Amino acid sequence: MDRGDIMKLLLVGASGLVGSHVLKLALADPRVTHVVAPGRKALAAHAKLEAPICDFSGMTGDEPFWQGGAVICTLGTTIKVAGSQAAFERVDHDYPLTVARLMHKRGAQVYVLNSAIGADANSRFFYNRVKGRLEQDLAAIGFRSLAFVRPGLIGGERAERRRGEGIAEAVLKIAAPVLPKRWRINPAPVIAQSLLDCALAAKPGIRIVPSEELTGQV
Repeated sequence: MDRGDIMKLLLVGASGLVGSHVLKLALADPRVTHVVAPGRKALAAHAKLEAPICDFSGMTGDEPFWQGGAVICTLGTTIKVAGSQAAFERVDHDYPLTVARLMHKRGAQVYVLNSAIGADANSRFFYNRVKGRLEQDLAAIGFRSLAFVRPGLIGGERAERRRGEGIAEAVLKIAAPVLPKRWRINPAPVIAQSLLDCALAAKPGIRIVPSEELTGQV
């Protein structure tokens, strides 16, 4: 796809902060012919968009939209919203992995994950361990092209405002001029563009995009 080829894209997490920006970019990009965005919420109609209502907890693999193309996964929650560590792990590990396995079985060879800074299966921190284990499990599937985009604090207006993140974002904005790039705010549109770029480039092997590459202004 690095020669400007066109592609079909499956996007999971399209109603979230980063996912909504990926959707907007993909629908506007002439290299993307069709976007399939399964999810629990209805999305605005578009000529290039297929948005089936899907409960990820009930996926069977028989749904007609699990077909080829490239995959971008932006699914994610917080322990507070999920209600427990087990529920968080289900959304941030199990669902993305199930999608990957279903799509790879249907012929997909490109998978791009919106992961997180500090993703490490051996981390002391539960959040980072979950993200790290997901990356390990995805690497074992055998995609020809696999990319992990690892933002730090994501900047942007969420449907549900997270008080702690809002405070952190305000502090980091003030401190940005003296902070290393790794710890600066990563704007959601910049993350989204990186995810789509990775899918379109489809470079062989495993690629990691660190947070310091996601600090651009939009």
